[in-house]
Amino acid sequence: MLKTKPRFCKGCGICVEFCPKKVLKLDDLAKIEVAQPDDCVACGQCELRCPDYAIFVIADK
Repeated sequence: MLKTKPRFCKGCGICVEFCPKKVLKLDDLAKIEVAQPDDCVACGQCELRCPDYAIFVIADK
């Protein structure tokens, strides 16, 4: 599962570009948004590459 903190997002789009399943997108205000949550494979590329710590991968229990 992905959790986002849009207030920390500067809209660089790095997470969007590195997501292998195209789960993420930038909204109209250039803030991170989870567009396809069911497609997420929890690879962690978004969390690893976000320079602003605006996105987190949380393991489902």
